[in-house]
Amino acid sequence: MISTDINEAVQCLVRGDIVSIPTETVYGLAGNIYDENAIKKIFELKKRPLFNPLIVHTHSITELDKFVDYTPSKAQILAKKFWPGSLTLVLKKKNNVPDLITAGKDTVAIRVPKHPVALKLLEGLEFPLAAPSANPFGSISPTRAEHVHNYFGDQLSIVLDGGSCENGLESTIIGFNGDEPVLYRLGSISIEEIEAEVGSIEIANKKEKAPDAPGMLSRHYAPSTRTYLVDNVSEYIKTKAGRIGIILFESSEAHQNIQTQITLSETGNLKEAASKLYESLHQLDKLNLDCIVAEKFPDYGLGKSINDRLERATKQKD
Repeated sequence: MISTDINEAVQCLVRGDIVSIPTETVYGLAGNIYDENAIKKIFELKKRPLFNPLIVHTHSITELDKFVDYTPSKAQILAKKFWPGSLTLVLKKKNNVPDLITAGKDTVAIRVPKHPVALKLLEGLEFPLAAPSANPFGSISPTRAEHVHNYFGDQLSIVLDGGSCENGLESTIIGFNGDEPVLYRLGSISIEEIEAEVGSIEIANKKEKAPDAPGMLSRHYAPSTRTYLVDNVSEYIKTKAGRIGIILFESSEAHQNIQTQITLSETGNLKEAASKLYESLHQLDKLNLDCIVAEKFPDYGLGKSINDRLERATKQKD
């Protein structure tokens, strides 16, 4: 059921139900981190492997010390700069954070979302929420309540409607090697913005087993329609037959095989393009196309994050 009733969502979460919540990044599938049955249900609903840790969502930077044993100075700088916001920090956890949340690791991924509905909900709870993206594992992340309802229907007590997600890409995830930051996942905050605060950052490799943080698997965010990421859409579609959908940054194309084309930002704004990416993939994936062809984005700022998502969307299942 899609609803705007935050109080009802609070009641559902208190009794151990799973609720979909809006954030500024994507919609999440939320449950009480201390309720083992609720967390297991999240994994089951998503068909998410238990070795893939979850992100803990709380309402304030002041809550951090309740769950984290040690916060490096650069983590404090980043939290003060970007929270509430689309930054997840992976830090040494306290024993009160269940191992089920962290996949048995001694670190916990945590963030303070910026969406007003999510913050009001979290402020009304006596516990934080685990809230991975509200989609079956590997599928396109949801940026509207309708996307979540289409995935899960009546399996959820409530899909809390907060409108379209402003940023439209998952959070950037930063961990630490000692006191030095490590990039685990590109996201809604560009690497350039992070490095402006704390200097250059090591980039972690993706892991298919026992990842150090959420969002590190190589295939993810993928439509059911075969998808290609190319440098030159105009040349590539000449080699493809059938009904094609294309995603472009700021231009347009003309070709007889193009069934539908979507330009993400006619003004060349990467933030606007990022906010529309998943919505566009959802739209194209419903059209029974033979393939989707996406244009590679500029390799800077949020263009890197968009390319990361498109590269994972195009990776084939083993």
